[in-house]
Amino acid sequence: MTGLDRTQTPKMRPMPHKRGGLVACLDIGTSKIACMIARLKPSAPSEALRDRTHAVELIGYSQIQSRGMKAGAVVDLAECEQAVRQAVGLAEKMAKVRVESVLLSVSGGRLAGQLVEAAADIRGGAVTPADVSRVTSTGMRHATGEGRTVLHALPVGYTLDGVKGIRDPRGMVAHQFGVDMNVVTCDATVARNLMLAVERCHLNVEAMAAAPYVAGLSVLTDDEADLGAAVVEMGAGTTTIAVYSGGRFVHAAGFAVGGQHITMDLARGLSATIADAERIKTLYGTVITGGSDSRELMSVPTAGDDQDLPQIVSRATIANIVKHRAEEVFEMVRDKLKDSPFAAEPKGRVVLSGGASQLTGLVELGTQILGRPVRVGRPLGFGRLPNEAKNAAFAVPAGLLVYPQYVHHEHVEPRHTRQQVRTGTGGYFGKVGRWLREGF
Repeated sequence: MTGLDRTQTPKMRPMPHKRGGLVACLDIGTSKIACMIARLKPSAPSEALRDRTHAVELIGYSQIQSRGMKAGAVVDLAECEQAVRQAVGLAEKMAKVRVESVLLSVSGGRLAGQLVEAAADIRGGAVTPADVSRVTSTGMRHATGEGRTVLHALPVGYTLDGVKGIRDPRGMVAHQFGVDMNVVTCDATVARNLMLAVERCHLNVEAMAAAPYVAGLSVLTDDEADLGAAVVEMGAGTTTIAVYSGGRFVHAAGFAVGGQHITMDLARGLSATIADAERIKTLYGTVITGGSDSRELMSVPTAGDDQDLPQIVSRATIANIVKHRAEEVFEMVRDKLKDSPFAAEPKGRVVLSGGASQLTGLVELGTQILGRPVRVGRPLGFGRLPNEAKNAAFAVPAGLLVYPQYVHHEHVEPRHTRQQVRTGTGGYFGKVGRWLREGF
C-alpha cells in the first residue's frame, strides 16, 4: 500500500468561537453546481441548534447547470473547470468579494464509513493529547484501503482500561486507552480530480467534506441527531447516507443511483428527449398512482424527427415510471441502513435532502419501504436565505457554510496541522501540491 492512499484530504483549522470570517463553498454535483459565500459571525447558541457557534449571513450565491460531471465524479476536467469558474464568478459578483479558497463537498467515489477501534498502552500514566492523536492516527490508517482517501476521522467515544463511554480522556489516568472512531473514505482519484478542477480555477481547496454529513449539519435538529437519524442526500447522480447517533456522525454510505436515473427512465419509457423528460419530471414527477391522474392525458413531443406527431400519455404512466425507480432507490437505502449502526436505533427517523427528494409522494413511499418516520429536510438556522435556496436541494452547500464550526471534532493528521500553521498560500499550496503529486 502506498503512502498516498492513506492520505487525508485537506482539512481546515477549527473556527475560533470569538472570531468571524468569510466562507465560500462549492457543491459540484452531477446536475448543478452551487456556490455560496457567507459571513460567519460569533453568536449565542440557539435552543434547537446548540452546537452552532456562529450565525451565517449569506452574501452571495449562484446555481448553474453542472458540466463535465457524472455520478459525483469529474469526467471532463476542462468542462468542469469552466462551470466552476462561472458559478464562483456569479457568486463573487453578487457578494462583491474575491474568493481565494473554498470548502468542497464530495458525493462520488463510493463514500463509505467504517467504525474502527484502536487502542494503545499509556506510557506516562495520564492520557495526553499526543496519546489521543497517536491512537487515532493508527485507527485511521488501519481503516484506509488501497486507492482510498480519508474525508473524515471522527472519534465517537473513548475507552479507558475497558470502561467505555468516556467523553474526553485527556488528563485521565489509565494503563490502556482506546478510541472508537468513524472513518469516512472515498476513492482517492475522485477526490483528487474534483480538487484539480477547482485548483485550475486558481482557488485553494481549504477542506473537503462528505455531502451527506454536511447535509445533516444543515437539516437535522439537535434532538434528531441525539435520538438517532439517517440523512439521505438524494442527488442527480448519487444517493449518499449519513447516520447520526448520540449527536455524532457515526456512519456513511452511498451508491451511484439518483434523480438523473428517473429522468433517463422517463426519456426511454416515453421516447422523449432527455430535456423533455427532465421537464416532465420537474412538473409532473410523482410516485403517487391512482385517482384522477390515471385518466388525465398529456402530449409528449417524440424524440427524433420534428415531423413526428407528439404521443399522448396518461399521468399514471409517468407516475409508474417514476415510482418504479424511486422504490429501487429506497430499497437500496434500506439495505445500506440495515448494515449500519442505524439498525439499532428503533426510534430513529430518516430525513431526505437533495434535489431528487422533492418529488411528490416521496415521504409516504419512503415511510412505507423503510418502515420509519420520514421527512424532507430544509436548511435550518439560516437568517436570510433567498427563497430558491430554502429547499432540500441546498442542504449540502448550506451545510458546508456551517461545517467550519464542527471541524474541531475531527482528527487531523499532524502534517496537515503543521502545514496550516504556516499561514499564506505557500504553506497551503505546499500541502495541496504534495497531496496531488503523491497520487500521480
